[in-house]
Amino acid sequence: METSDLRARLADARLYLCTDAREERGDLEEFLHAALRGGVDVVQLRDKTLDVARELELQALVARVASEHGALWAVNDRADVAGLTGAPVVHMGQGDLPVPAVRTLLGPAPVLGRSTHSAAQAAAAEADGDVDYFCVGPLWATPTKPGRTAVGLDLLREVARTAPTTPWFAIGGIDADRLDAVLDAGARRVVVVRAITESADPERAARTLRQRLGARGRRAPGPARDGG
Repeated sequence: METSDLRARLADARLYLCTDAREERGDLEEFLHAALRGGVDVVQLRDKTLDVARELELQALVARVASEHGALWAVNDRADVAGLTGAPVVHMGQGDLPVPAVRTLLGPAPVLGRSTHSAAQAAAAEADGDVDYFCVGPLWATPTKPGRTAVGLDLLREVARTAPTTPWFAIGGIDADRLDAVLDAGARRVVVVRAITESADPERAARTLRQRLGARGRRAPGPARDGG
C-alpha cells in the first residue's frame, strides 16, 4: 500500500484499540475478529510480558486478522519488531526511540505515532513532519500506564484549541460513559483499552463507540487535514 494511502486511512480512523495478548484467556484471534467487526479502525498489540519470538508470532496473527477486516495494525515501542513484521503503523512513547532514529531504521513508509503528555509535547509532535499522528493523555489514571499522572480534560481542550493539522487521538481511561466529555473537550479520535478488552461483548462495545464517534465527527468536521 502506498504511504499516502496509509496516512489517509489513519486520518480517517476514529477508534484505535490497544490490547494485550489475552494469553490467559487464549482468545486473541476471536477477540480481534469481534472488535474489528464492531468498527475498530486501528488495533495495536501491546503486551510487555511477551518475549520477542512470541510477539513476532502474535503480530503475524494481528496482521492477518486486521487485513481480513480492512483495518490498520500497529506495533508499539519496538522498531525492530515493526521492521521485521512490516507493520503499517508504529507507535513510540516519549521514552522510546526518538523520531529521527525510527525513520533511520524504518524509512518513510510506516505511519509513525507519538505519545504526548503536555501541551509542549503535543506542539512538538504537530511541528514534526515525520510524526503522522499523536496521542494526548492519559486523561484519567489507568492501570495500563502505572505511575503515569493523568493530564485531565483541560489539556485536551488546550490541544483542541490549537486546531492541529496532524491527526490526534485522546487516550487514557476512556469508555462509553466518558466519551461525551472527551468529545465535548474537542477530540474526534480516541484510543481505548478496557472499554473493549474487558467487555463481555467486544463487538457491541466497539460498535457503540464507533457509531458515536462517527456521528460526532459528521456534526463537527475538523480543518482541511481533519486533524481534530
